[in-house]
Amino acid sequence: MLSKVISAVYFLLCVTSFVFTSAQDPYLTKALQLMSETPLIDGHNDLPWQLRKLNNNQLNQVDLNTINSTHTSIPKIKEGRLGAQFWSAYVPCTTQYKDAVRQTIEQIDVVHRMCQKYPETFMFATSSQDIMEAFRLNKTASLIGVEGGHSIDSSLGTLRMMYQLGVRYLTLTHSCNTPWADNWRVDTGTDPSEHDGLSPFGKQVVLEMNRLGMLVDLAHVTEKVMNQALDISKAPVIFSHSSAYSVCPHKRNVPDDILRRVKTKVNRIGIVMVNFYNDYVTCSPFANLSNVADHFDHIKTVGGAGILGFGGDYDGVTRVPVGLEDVSKVPHLVAELLRRGWTDEEVKAALGENLLRVLREVEEVRDSLNATSPDDVPIPYDEVQNSCRTNYGYPDPPESGGAVHVLFYPSVVQTEAHEITLLHKNNSKEKITL
Repeated sequence: MLSKVISAVYFLLCVTSFVFTSAQDPYLTKALQLMSETPLIDGHNDLPWQLRKLNNNQLNQVDLNTINSTHTSIPKIKEGRLGAQFWSAYVPCTTQYKDAVRQTIEQIDVVHRMCQKYPETFMFATSSQDIMEAFRLNKTASLIGVEGGHSIDSSLGTLRMMYQLGVRYLTLTHSCNTPWADNWRVDTGTDPSEHDGLSPFGKQVVLEMNRLGMLVDLAHVTEKVMNQALDISKAPVIFSHSSAYSVCPHKRNVPDDILRRVKTKVNRIGIVMVNFYNDYVTCSPFANLSNVADHFDHIKTVGGAGILGFGGDYDGVTRVPVGLEDVSKVPHLVAELLRRGWTDEEVKAALGENLLRVLREVEEVRDSLNATSPDDVPIPYDEVQNSCRTNYGYPDPPESGGAVHVLFYPSVVQTEAHEITLLHKNNSKEKITL
């Protein structure tokens, strides 16, 4: 109860401060007006990962009304006029081939519990309609994006179940290759290319995401993967937290030729949601709000205001620009765009209308594929074989010719009611009575 009182007092002080500040700055006054008419939709926030790091997801030990150690809190959300947020269900690449699926499910769970614990602030959302309903109720629509294809463990079944749990985008890679897609570090020469972009199974993943109605997120992938996904996706793609390569030539950013493709994909125009991480803004440890606005200006020049969005990456980065220290500061960035001559329509498009359009179009593609059966063809076992993976369901190795799937020994090759047969490495068989 006390925390709610503190939050209310803090919010009142913030509003008072905004009234005083905006009285001095007509651009901020206009920004706040536009944000009251169109929801600010942010593509990427890592608060759930901070909750794991700080308290091992023990949400009962954290009060989001009073927490001060993160870029994100309920008072900051209210001051920043955050209409909708894709919360990142992120787990590190070190979980790949180990417990990535379990840990990702736990991150999905913590987003659900955030919404349950703070129903006056958050409304769980999975659709464009949900976002607008939350905005009408003056709540922050809370969607989930899974950051990194390693989280599905090369399983279309896992992908489908995550969709059922509310996941609405998957970033195809994080900063590591998966068994079916190359990550951005390949373009730097740090990691080797393993698939020349997407493997055949990687293309299955993209098409199954189209069928489900899940956004294909191309932040963190190679330029080759960007082009391949744009070629094959039936729905618009997104970059949930990437900036402009021409402004800061970092391989996590989006080159101009890709910006133009995002704009010109027939009837399927995507979105690039600008990242605030200093290293992607100025390619240095230091940046300010004006530098971020430069990325908005450049992307608008190359691809038009219709492909722009906000993807701050708060609580997922160690350095943020001066003037954008936390989620409460975003209205000042909106004011800067207005100061630079952006029209009301352009600002509202970037705030949320573009993402709403993309999400609606993804939903339309999903509905058009309603009669299409789920893809149940698994990834070839030899592409995912590792010491933590069993081979149940895959065919036994042939005695001669054909593709050989690696087995771990001893392996069960036959079972009876009270007896199993083990195959040893020397090809001998051993019957064991149960």
